[in-house]
Amino acid sequence: MEISELTAAEVRVWQAFRTGEPVDFREAGGDNAADGADWGPERSVRASVLRFLLLNNPHVEGEIPRLRLSGARITGQLNLMYAVVDHPLHLRYCHFDESPDFYGTRLRQLNLRGSVLPAVNLASTRIDGPLRMTDCRVRGPVRLAGAEIAGALFMDGAEVTTSDPSVPVLQLHQCVFGDGFAAPGLRVRGEVLLDGATVGGSVNLEGAELSNPGGHALRAQSLEVRADVRARGLRAEGGVDLRGARIPGRLDLMRSRLSNPDGIALRASSCVIGELWLFRSEPLDGILHLRRSRIDVLGFEPEVVPGEVLFNNLTYTSLTPHEPADHRLPLLEREGDGYVPHAYEQLAASYRHVGDEGAARRVQLAKLRRHRATLPWLGRVWGHLQDLTVGYGFRPLRAAVWLLSLLAVGSIAYAAHHPRPLKASEAPEFNPVFFTLDLLLPVISFGQEGAFAPEGGYQYLSYVLILTGWILATTVIAGVSRSVTRQ
Repeated sequence: MEISELTAAEVRVWQAFRTGEPVDFREAGGDNAADGADWGPERSVRASVLRFLLLNNPHVEGEIPRLRLSGARITGQLNLMYAVVDHPLHLRYCHFDESPDFYGTRLRQLNLRGSVLPAVNLASTRIDGPLRMTDCRVRGPVRLAGAEIAGALFMDGAEVTTSDPSVPVLQLHQCVFGDGFAAPGLRVRGEVLLDGATVGGSVNLEGAELSNPGGHALRAQSLEVRADVRARGLRAEGGVDLRGARIPGRLDLMRSRLSNPDGIALRASSCVIGELWLFRSEPLDGILHLRRSRIDVLGFEPEVVPGEVLFNNLTYTSLTPHEPADHRLPLLEREGDGYVPHAYEQLAASYRHVGDEGAARRVQLAKLRRHRATLPWLGRVWGHLQDLTVGYGFRPLRAAVWLLSLLAVGSIAYAAHHPRPLKASEAPEFNPVFFTLDLLLPVISFGQEGAFAPEGGYQYLSYVLILTGWILATTVIAGVSRSVTRQ
């Protein structure tokens, strides 16, 4: 390509490239790259000219060539598939008529800040520095699958949309970021795909708006992050799927709004997470799925999760903020798998971890009552007896109340009507209190029961006292044994 074949705008870019000088076609008051289709030849540059510069490296001795272009309309397709570009590439606030193709390209650095593109293909790209797409407007898929970026990916304030919701619009699966993924204020209409990505720093989605109703707003299965996922104020219409993710720091979803009414709003199953925060978020509109995950600190207010949950085999060390057991227990009653003993045991363990034994016992009692509903009728009857008499061993004072009540009834009845002695010459002096105790206590004997024989209705009363004494003693032993075993 000869310089005589170039337009005035292209000559300016050609000459500036050789010495690394910037070229800025923007007007003094600034302009909008979205209007770039109306820009004339005075600020238009053919993609073929840029390709020739980048691949043929015209330069001035002693200078470092760089392409630093701002505010240009780039006509035609910039195709750099499999190319090795040794120069930093800055195409800021530019309007691309066609989607650039960087598939398999090796780049030093790429800056597309503020540019408008129909789409962009950066799949399998290798970038030795950062990739900047801050404030970009992309009207089709951004393909970065399998890319390796030594620095960070910046998409703060960017907007990505698509007319085909069946294709993920932001494709970051299997990417490797040496630093972080910074996208506060990102707006996406379609699916964001981060499956299998590795992020050497943090993921920042604070204030992002992700919309894909009926599908996944964010799918990041097996995501590995070395630090935190910061997503305060996230607005997601569609499911957020983080199954299998590894986040040693904090997954921060404070003040977020997650909505997927017909499915799972947040799925973080089989994950390993340092801290999961949902504090002061809007009530989840959909299911919260945390099965098989290990979380050190799980933080949310009960009202944040008003719907169905899936907590089977979820393990956490502490649950914050500290709430009374009666505020947390309704959540377990909305378990999608029905009665899940592990969920109750885990909640009780978290209360014990902070020294609230009373709340832990309340959870254990609720677990046994929930379990009772799953038993055959005979088991339910026996369970009701244990609950009524000693609260499954967690209410031992009830046994004393029952004993005193029955003792009072029997003592009054037999004091008013002494039973006849079986052998008058050998019978001890009748004592209604100890006679009633003999009937109630199945093991201890005071010598009264075998010496006197009540008659009529008082005989039936003795049968009732004997039967209730055995039931009471059995339930006390069973309940106390269960309680001691747990301790």
